[in-house]
Amino acid sequence: MTHLLLIRHGETDWNREGRFMGRSDLPLNLEGLAQAETAAGYLRGQKLDAIYTSDLQRARQTAEIVGRAVGAPVLPDARLREIDQGEWEGELFSRIRETYADLLARRRLEPLDTHAPGGESVRQMQARILPLLDEIARRHPRGRVAIVSHGVTLAVMKVHLLGLAVETVWDQVPDHLAIEELLLEAG
Repeated sequence: MTHLLLIRHGETDWNREGRFMGRSDLPLNLEGLAQAETAAGYLRGQKLDAIYTSDLQRARQTAEIVGRAVGAPVLPDARLREIDQGEWEGELFSRIRETYADLLARRRLEPLDTHAPGGESVRQMQARILPLLDEIARRHPRGRVAIVSHGVTLAVMKVHLLGLAVETVWDQVPDHLAIEELLLEAG
């Protein structure tokens, strides 16, 4: 069994402004950097075999700060990127709720195959994320590993690992710098 720490990256300016981020590659803002330092302080002294992270700046910055505190290698992997929000990238949540109310409601009820225009579905995310979880479990069968990633990415993992209904995925999105520990078994 692999002990898995799921950590969401710190805050960015777009998070603060209430914008859909998805694959947009923004850095942490000052609050996000402070949040990452707080998480690093919390984890300091704990043993981690590795930190897998999205290659997008906000997650990578968070992982590097935590990695320095615990002395663990940071391993970027593009499969840990956030859901592709397509045409919604950079748009305010309020505008999307107003303009795409029906599609947003359908995506919440049917997340497997409903997506933003030009974006990615939860089923597509599962196809890239779940094989990586199995790889991590095989590489670290009795280890302790962190994954630093994004809200929806981590929610997809949680739904899978906890055996929850996929329709609950939007309810599983963690807050910035939330740290959750789960057990992971290969296969």
